[in-house]
Formats: sequence, structure tokens, C-alpha cells
Amino acid sequence: MYKLLMTLTACLAAFVLQAQNKIRYVEYDLPNGLHVILHENHETPIVAVAVSYHVGSKNENPNRTGFAHFFEHLLFEGSENVKRGEFDKYIENAGGMNNANTWYDRTFYYEVLPSNQLKLGLWLESERMLHARVDSTGIETQRQVVKEERRQRIDNQPYGSVIEETMKRLFKVHPYKWPVIGSMAHLDAAKEQDYVNFYKTFYVPNNAVLVVAGDIDIPTAKKEIEKYFATIPRGIHPIPRPKPQEPPLRGVTVDTVYDNIQLPAVILGYRLPAQGTPDDYAVELLNTLLAGGQSSRLHKVLVDEKQKALYVGSFPMALEDMGAGIMFAIANMGVDPKELTTEMDRVLDDVRNNLIPEKEFQKLLNQKESDFVQANNKMIGIAENLADYYMFYGNTDLINTELDRYRKVTREDIRRVARKYYDPANRVILYYLPKPKAQ
Repeated sequence: MYKLLMTLTACLAAFVLQAQNKIRYVEYDLPNGLHVILHENHETPIVAVAVSYHVGSKNENPNRTGFAHFFEHLLFEGSENVKRGEFDKYIENAGGMNNANTWYDRTFYYEVLPSNQLKLGLWLESERMLHARVDSTGIETQRQVVKEERRQRIDNQPYGSVIEETMKRLFKVHPYKWPVIGSMAHLDAAKEQDYVNFYKTFYVPNNAVLVVAGDIDIPTAKKEIEKYFATIPRGIHPIPRPKPQEPPLRGVTVDTVYDNIQLPAVILGYRLPAQGTPDDYAVELLNTLLAGGQSSRLHKVLVDEKQKALYVGSFPMALEDMGAGIMFAIANMGVDPKELTTEMDRVLDDVRNNLIPEKEFQKLLNQKESDFVQANNKMIGIAENLADYYMFYGNTDLINTELDRYRKVTREDIRRVARKYYDPANRVILYYLPKPKAQ
């Protein structure tokens, strides 16, 4: 009776929590194909203006990689009506902030502003969509910026190439095989017209989602959006959506990467299901079980109990076509990274062969519920989630209901996906070792 009462109480609390945090929104399409999502929230006097373009590194020409990420930088250069270098100044002078990010499947731009500056955010994003400055001066400037970014974040960052080195071995055909930052040689070889063509193909309203979230009046916001975006013409070029059939791994790829590091590491790479599929939710819970905090299984065994690792992690990369999982451990001084592989496999074998205890399973669900709520505690978080749920899932209301998909996962599902996707006979094993000292 006590157990039943506790279960009912937990379910009621979860229902109340979800009801209290329900995100209400309005969505519609402009005639030019731009999808608009509006969320009215008067808790704080701010507004987030965001535009997500359905273009990432996977949409690039294999001989011109890095364009999606490059444009993330280039489109802060200015426009026909915004002088070079003044984009950020407009935001700063209004007391706001802005940024952008690029991934394999999309590029996301946003401003967070005082709510009385909504028109400014809409104007700047409409300028980015219609009148961006794509010329030789900006291109050359941003080439140097991107090269410096690569040096800082990848080439000179310890373990900075882990994703790049893993992905190019996990995928042989699909564009996910090349890094989001792309090839510096490709960017150098590209001509101005290559950049112009990329802009005209992908930065069009029918390839974008506009989200406005915060302290707004929806009828007023609609009028302003109509003024700034309705006259932007629909794109006329076909939008490439490459999705080549990736052959199975059929075995284990073992390789060594020498890096500017002091402690060796082991990286295990796996192919995972596409985001939004039923198995994807089970895989996410599995990774929380393995490496979601200091009480997770990998941390307890490798870091706490056996003290073979300084740090462990495991994360699934949610991707539109098919996912990738990267599990890694940094060795303690004097520990052979192959020992880490053995210990990590033992932890995985336990999950593959045994159902996790009910108490541990409930803890996973509680963690996911907490993460779900936390993801929507900022206006920009709400804006980004609204855009992603529409763009990738075609279901904006998942911002309110996706938690139900996690709740449908069973302990048996977690064991099944551990067996299916984390197969020791089909994976990539990378040993990161310190570069040999010069003689």
C-alpha cells in the first residue's frame, strides 16, 4: 500500500509540475514559407528573437565543407542597411545580447533584448535573411577568424579533436563524417560566388523558423513580423537534403591519435538511432545511467572504486539522420588506456545482461524530468526548443509532451538498446596518447 501511495504521489507531482510549466504558443506560416512561432510570457520584461535555418554541415558540398559554420560568422558582418561591424553594437546599445551556433543539421541565430526593443531584433534578423553582406572583404576577415577558432578550440585544445576523429571513422559515406568547422583548405579555395550561392540557397524564408518568445503582445508581434518578413521572397533554388545510405560498420576500427596531452584517454564510438525515434529516448536514459553525474555507473566504477580514470563521460549526439555515441575516459597517471576499455566494457556488459534495478530506473526518469523543466527556464531556451521541435520533428507541442516519450521507456528497452547499439563488435576505439617528445 505504501509503495502504491508513493507511486501515485509521484505521478500527481509530475502532472502538476508539467501543467504549471506548459508552454503556450501560436504558430503559423507566412506566404513566403517562413514558419513563425510566438510564445507570450510576461514574467520578465525581455524578448528572445531567434531564427533557425535548416542548414548545417551535412548540407555542404563535399568539396566546400565548413560553409554552414562559416556563415554563422559571416552573417554578423552587416548588411545593405547595417554597416560592417555594427550588428553587435545595435544589440549592445539596446542592452541586449546575441549569439549563434551551428551543428550538423541546422544553424541558429538569436537576440535577447528588453521587450521594448522587439522591432530591433526583427529588423536585424530580416536584414540577415534578405540583405546580408556577402562580399570579399567580409569573407577574408571571417576566414581568418575561423582559422583562429580552429586553432584555439581543436588544434591547440587537449582532446579537442575527439569528435572530429571519431566521426570520420564512424561514418564513411554520410556528410556527418566531416567536422562542422569544415576544411580550411576548402574555405581558402572557395570563390566569392560560392559563398553567394550558398546564401541564396539556404538563407531563405522557406528554409527557416522564426521564434519570438517573451514579453510580447501576440497581435502586435504578428503585425511587426508581417512588416519585416512578409516581403522577403521565397527561395528559388532547390535545397539539398543529402541522406546517403551509410553501410554497416561490420567490425571494430582501432586507431591511435597522438595529441598535445599529458594523460592518455580512450574513446569509444557507436552508431545510434536518429533523434526522435523511440530507441533514441532509451539511448538517452542509458547514457544518463552510465555517465550522468558522480553517482553514475562509469564514474562510480572507474573514478571512485578502481581509480583508473580521472574523468569519464558518455553522450549521445542527437542528429537528424542517424546519431552517434561517444564514450570516453581520461586515464589516471600510470594507467594503460586499454585497461579503461576493459573496465568500460564490464560496466556495459552488466547493462546488456541485466535489468537495472527499479529504484535506479526511477532515478533516471526523475533526472530527465528535471532536465526537461530546466531546459525551458529561460526565454532563449524556450525559443530554441520551439524551433527544434518544429524543424526536426514536425511537432512543436513536444515542448510540452516529449517527457511522455521518456516515460514510455522501460527497463527492458534500456537493456535492449545497450545490446543493439553499444555492440563491442561494431564500434570505433581510439586511443589518445601524448605526442612523443622530440629527441
